Amino acid sequence: MTATDCLLTDDTLFNGRLVCKQYKSGYRFSMDAILTAYFCRPGTDDSILDLGFGCGIIGLILAYRYPQITITGIEVQPELVRLAEKNISDNSMQSRMRIVKGNFCHIPELIAPESFDLVVSNPPYRKQGRGRISRDTQRARARHEIDGGLTDMVRAAAYGVKNTGKVVVVYPALRSITLIHELKARNLEPKRIQPVYSYPGQADAVLVLVEAVKNGGEEVRLLPPFYVYTEKNGPYSAAMQKMYE
Repeated sequence: MTATDCLLTDDTLFNGRLVCKQYKSGYRFSMDAILTAYFCRPGTDDSILDLGFGCGIIGLILAYRYPQITITGIEVQPELVRLAEKNISDNSMQSRMRIVKGNFCHIPELIAPESFDLVVSNPPYRKQGRGRISRDTQRARARHEIDGGLTDMVRAAAYGVKNTGKVVVVYPALRSITLIHELKARNLEPKRIQPVYSYPGQADAVLVLVEAVKNGGEEVRLLPPFYVYTEKNGPYSAAMQKMYE
């Protein structure tokens, strides 16, 4: 079954004030996107670039929380472009959000250099040939580096962000050194690092959220752990629940 054959389902945030349609089968956003949106710290009227826009959830949350910002999303999958356009329209955000169809591997063909104050991305985590690839094309392309890998994403972020602008990325904690290496190789200096754990007492973090600054200094802040759940197999933590509300 292709994504265009799938029925849509509504997910709501902010007590129903923001609606995000998703395919019941195919790509679906996860808590990683929610965490990433809340980790971003845009200025009052910043222009933001989202690499790998998907259904638009990160941009929608940012646009809702910061009424003066503008957002451009780059997305390569046509069916997700159409879905994101519908989500933007349904939330009446056409004047502040737009989508560019294309692959961020070819970023110079899509946007002007150094034209955004903040670049954000929830990139595919898995290398090609690593782990089981979903039979669903959308999910496979969202999870595996089929349309571009980490190096491509960081290169695109460095191209698009202004000097001293910010880049925010969420990535598996086990590959955090690879992420930091790629960022520094493009003069994107990590400034804030947020380890994310499933619950208190878990031995290892599952994700890291990293904010880097283009041509920034080398000082970095390691933030306190963020817990998604109160305990193993327990409910959401108060901090996580607040994000959904």
